[in-house]
Parts: sequence; C-alpha cells; structure tokens
Amino acid sequence: MPQTGNEASVLTPQALLEHWQGHRRVTRRMIEAFPEDKLFSFSVGSMRPFSKMVQEFLMMAEPLARGVATGEWVAIEERDLPNTKAGLLALWDKTTTALNSILGAMPIDRYSRVDKAFGKWEGRGIDQILYAIDNEIHHRGQGYVYLRALGIEPPAFYDRS
Repeated sequence: MPQTGNEASVLTPQALLEHWQGHRRVTRRMIEAFPEDKLFSFSVGSMRPFSKMVQEFLMMAEPLARGVATGEWVAIEERDLPNTKAGLLALWDKTTTALNSILGAMPIDRYSRVDKAFGKWEGRGIDQILYAIDNEIHHRGQGYVYLRALGIEPPAFYDRS
C-alpha cells in the first residue's frame, strides 16, 4: 500500500531491534536447554528437529536484515551452517552482533522501501523484518513442545532479558 505521509510510527527502529533481540535471547536459551543429541534428532509428528528450525532462523536473520538495509540479497546455504550445538550458538551470537550493526545503521527509508527478498518475496522492509520475527516465534513454539515432551522445563517465553 502506498504511503500517504500520514502513517503513525509505533516503534522506533531501535525499539524494533530490541524487540527482535529480546525474542532472539529467548530462542538462544531454548537452544541451550536442548541436550545436544535431542537438538539434532528429536521431533514430534512430522515436524523437523529444533536444530533445523534454528538453522532456518540463521539463514534468514542476517541475510534478510542486510538485504533490507542494502538491497543486496545474499542467501546463506544450509550446507554452510554448523551442525553442533556449540557451532549454532557461536553463529547465533555472531548474528546477534551483526543485526545490531546492520539495523543500528540502516537508513529509516529502508523500512518502507519495497524490495523482493532473495528475488522471491516482495514487500516493504518492515514487513520482511516482521516476518523473520514471526517465523522465529512460531517455530520456537514448536521447540517448547519438544522440550516439554522431553521432560525439560523450557525458558519463560515472556522473559526477554
């Protein structure tokens, strides 16, 4: 939808980044809560192991933020992602730092600019970012089910500190 100039701003870019990073902190605690073998092997029904979901988050977060910020859409290949818990956590932390840098310096007009993410999904920058956040929250919910099925108390979803 074209902007008229009368749109109200609800979140500042810094508040949006902090919101996303709060969710990422909860997801990081979820990764930590999984026993290594269960992180890569346990699933319920036809859902993927949580490690595959985490790899998806990693394939999405930094490349998407960089694409929104610059218009350059460079994907991370799944084969290039770590396949150990320590490796996932290390890349998670590296991505956290990158998001702070990329989004912290992104010009405000990039949030409303329409682009085609990875040549496939057209939308405004803000919508791309919100999709990445929503996707992480959705799949983290699956991780909660996994941890409970394993008899492990998951981290509190509301504690984003």
